[in-house]
Amino acid sequence: MSSELPKAAALFTLADYETAAKKHFDQGSWDFIAGGAGQERTLAANLAAFDRVRLQSRVLTGAGLPETKTTLLGRSWSAPIAVAPMAYHTLADPEGEVATARAAGAAGLPLVVSTFAGRTFESIAEAATAPLWLQVYCFRDRSTTRRLVERAERAGFEALVLTVDAPRLGRRLRDLRNGFRLPDGMVPANLTGGDYASPSAHALTEFDPALDWSVIDWLREVSSLPVLVKGVMSTSDARAAVRAGVDGIVVSNHGGRQLDGAPATLDVLPGITAAVGGACPVLVDGGIRRGADVLAALALGADAVLLGRPVLHGLAVGGERGAAHLLDLITEELVEAMALTGTPSVAETGPSLVGAEPEAAPAPGAVQAVPAAGLRKAELHGSLSDPVLDTMNFLNEVTTRYPQAISFAPGRPYDGFFDTEQIFTHLRRYLDHLEAQGASPDQVRSALFQYGPTSGQIRELIADSLRKDENTDVAPESIVVTVGCQEAMFLAVRALISGPEDVLLVSSPCYVGITGAARLLDVTPTAVAERESGFDCADLEAAILAERARGRRPRAFYVIPDHSNPSGTTMPLQTRLDLLDLAQRHDILLLEDSPYRMVSPGQQLPTLKSLDRHRRVVQLGSLSKTLFPGARVGYVVADQPVVDADGRTGLLADELTKIKSMITVNTSAVSQAVVAGMLLAADGRTSELNTETAAYYGDAMRVTLEELARQFPPAEREALGVRWNEPTGGFFLSLTVPFRADNAALIRSAEDFGVIWTPMSYFYPDGGGEHAIRLSVSYLTHRQIADGTARLAQFIKSQVRS
Repeated sequence: MSSELPKAAALFTLADYETAAKKHFDQGSWDFIAGGAGQERTLAANLAAFDRVRLQSRVLTGAGLPETKTTLLGRSWSAPIAVAPMAYHTLADPEGEVATARAAGAAGLPLVVSTFAGRTFESIAEAATAPLWLQVYCFRDRSTTRRLVERAERAGFEALVLTVDAPRLGRRLRDLRNGFRLPDGMVPANLTGGDYASPSAHALTEFDPALDWSVIDWLREVSSLPVLVKGVMSTSDARAAVRAGVDGIVVSNHGGRQLDGAPATLDVLPGITAAVGGACPVLVDGGIRRGADVLAALALGADAVLLGRPVLHGLAVGGERGAAHLLDLITEELVEAMALTGTPSVAETGPSLVGAEPEAAPAPGAVQAVPAAGLRKAELHGSLSDPVLDTMNFLNEVTTRYPQAISFAPGRPYDGFFDTEQIFTHLRRYLDHLEAQGASPDQVRSALFQYGPTSGQIRELIADSLRKDENTDVAPESIVVTVGCQEAMFLAVRALISGPEDVLLVSSPCYVGITGAARLLDVTPTAVAERESGFDCADLEAAILAERARGRRPRAFYVIPDHSNPSGTTMPLQTRLDLLDLAQRHDILLLEDSPYRMVSPGQQLPTLKSLDRHRRVVQLGSLSKTLFPGARVGYVVADQPVVDADGRTGLLADELTKIKSMITVNTSAVSQAVVAGMLLAADGRTSELNTETAAYYGDAMRVTLEELARQFPPAEREALGVRWNEPTGGFFLSLTVPFRADNAALIRSAEDFGVIWTPMSYFYPDGGGEHAIRLSVSYLTHRQIADGTARLAQFIKSQVRS
């Protein structure tokens, strides 16, 4: 690695360092450093939590130049920031932790050295001029742990940080897919013997899975150093740590690398600091990428933060100088945030900085009353901390924050097709229809003002439309009218997934609505990855067989076969036939969601439901794109027979109706009436109602593809590593870029270039899509598309140059 900073003038933020660092690693090493466990939900949640924080600016405070110095465990730090423990700094720079120690010393900040450091404790200590702490994993062979602790103490280390959240390493899918092994010759310099090339395999065989709180006493027997515990994420564990007499607590979810689905550290920090009540210092790590993040953590109760991955980015970009510069950057950003919030010193931070009033901390072990108007998020359902539930809110927030930006994010219909007066015309038409059918005035009034049947009052009209538009002949009794298609998804998942042994499979990438619904129901979908060419039945069959080998029961597969959200792909006819055959052979249901067919130009392929001869397809339908988004009317066709314990046969639709009666009771009668009037106007043929809209959206897609080709000529496209697919309809297309298209990149795009898009990583349940973005073309005019693609091209090229 170079000790010089390339293009140092462009390295203004920690995000800049991350972008610059990636090219210094091979893919396997980068994924080992950057990745998280499972679907990387917790990894994303750590970042999203800080993105949500809003600091309170204060003026004319007379605070003067902010003082960042702090004292922990009797030592003075120049700022409340330490370098978090990370294995193998030698992946980033040959000098590894020795270079990091020099950089931390130059910044006046402590370094926590990993058990799996790539350099010896003695060489690190010789280079250090600031405090060193040792991060400790407790091995099955306690003598190994004892030797490490004694050696570090002799070398001058000043504290022990026991990692308590790793009885085994989390399931890190990037490493598994890469078959990651350490480069030849790279070993933990302070451990002897054993095969360390596969970190996860080594941890599985060597880490002690039976640790309890008595390990604190054991460490005190073998060392005189203060003991902190790292990995505390609950108030009960925090209180247990205080009772065990620890010298400090690190609130940590292991950087999202252990339990995927755990909450963000920032979200649980206030409750933990309240539970500790000042009995010992509380530090926090996970997701810190700005000086303002440091201040937010301090405001919410932390005494200091640990900074992890960014330090390796600095080390990779410029060795010791790069890491030192990065630490200077975040410290300077902290000074700036303190000055603009009128905070004179780190000791004078508090909840008022993030919009809340400070509260007195309870004594250790005291029972803390929950304020009447407040709840702790950590005690709510776990799905509320899942990033999938934050994705759309984050996009809406970015859109609101940058109103002048052109947004390719919203997948909603174009406003220009709607006329307010049409609502009354459609409503009147339906009332006339009821009267023509012989309804009395009282019955007509009831049809608008009363709740109506739970299963819906326009099922006959929807069945008629499906027959005429889609050649799908189903009885009205098999239809349930829902509050948008989202409720249809919820009903289907709730009915079909009855326990932990049942499996919901989803095509990946997939629409976040289905993964969000599943998460709310405590269902973890099994992702079936699409190939670059689209969905392949062989991959689904392999997933089904793998789940059965685990003793589980695959129940349903969710897919958008036409112009899918997010990728825009369309399933060929033969694949549809093969999929139906597979569903029959393996006894699973298909959840078909196809809202973009009628708003796409040209002849569409048959739906799965129209081809279904064995009632294998549950069709999830939406009338939002085709008729009226604001009405929020969807439907589910569930004509599958259901046999009860007495041998009586009903329909799956009847069971869904029972669930709906406990959720929304019914779908708005007024909304159903307006939609019914629109169906009547076209004699049930929504395709005729959408001739103009389909042409508009088809033109929007065509213009977008033309503008992308104009902004990225073939030679430049290849040189940059940019490519995109070319959907034949729908609202979306996918664009691959040569950098990590995450929330931080999105904010830079919106702020500096005035263009907004959606990270494709939102749509991958098991992780993926980090280098792709979704573009939605439905809501924009041709002029906006041209301007937006020009801005997008400028952003992409700037990212590549940096």
